[in-house]
Amino acid sequence: MTDIQRIIQRLLETNPLREPVLRSIIQTLNLPLASLGLDVGSGIGLQALLLAEAAGTEGHITGLDISPELLTYAETLVAKAGLSDRISFREGDMHGLPFANDTFDWVWSADCVGYPAGELCPILAELARIVKPGGSITILGWTSQQLLPGHPLLEARLNSDCSSYTPFLRGKSPELHFLRGLHWFREVGLEQVRAQTFVGDVQGPLNNSQRTALTSLFEMLWEQPQPQVLDEDWQAYQRLCHPQSADFVLNLPDYYAFFTYTVFSGKKPQEQTR
Repeated sequence: MTDIQRIIQRLLETNPLREPVLRSIIQTLNLPLASLGLDVGSGIGLQALLLAEAAGTEGHITGLDISPELLTYAETLVAKAGLSDRISFREGDMHGLPFANDTFDWVWSADCVGYPAGELCPILAELARIVKPGGSITILGWTSQQLLPGHPLLEARLNSDCSSYTPFLRGKSPELHFLRGLHWFREVGLEQVRAQTFVGDVQGPLNNSQRTALTSLFEMLWEQPQPQVLDEDWQAYQRLCHPQSADFVLNLPDYYAFFTYTVFSGKKPQEQTR
């Protein structure tokens, strides 16, 4: 399996876990009907489908991604849903968006812009450029999880020593962390800036799609042990998180877990200072 095929598989497998909370977030945005929206880092188009539903039959969503392979899959997915007239895709880089000034009514980006750490200010300025005055910018990212009930210390160590986020966080200053987003939204002149955290959860007994989603999530988060991981922690991870194990945590009839998405949003001023 290629890296791209693995990414597609992970996105599809974990979608049943993510979709309910993402749908709830979209509902709070009150996207205008018949609006033009941009999904930055649209991946395989799963969220574009939800955004199109919120924007109504007269709205249009443009998905932007840097990967042509993901965009090809997205176009197929949208075609199967019968929404190719309401959702289109464009290859491009968020650092230099291929759109004219004041093109879109709103911009959305999940697990992409500024995530989990990075130079957020220039990207936000670029997003503000292509949003119409009064339009909104919303970025969000997965910010925490508690997936191993009864094993909080082990989970904390796994998050430190096996986390797939480590390469993206190592050496970055605190100011560049995603959760410092409020500052950067204000820095680029956005108004009505706010942050909110949403909780998604799941409880046993789990259905097959939930089990698949959580198993895939375990692998996404912790299958990349760093050199400092303790042998006993790695063994405990394998014992609790591998389906073949007799102690597989998802077999608990009273299993419970939760995760959070944090959302930053703001509006482009009606009158821009030139």
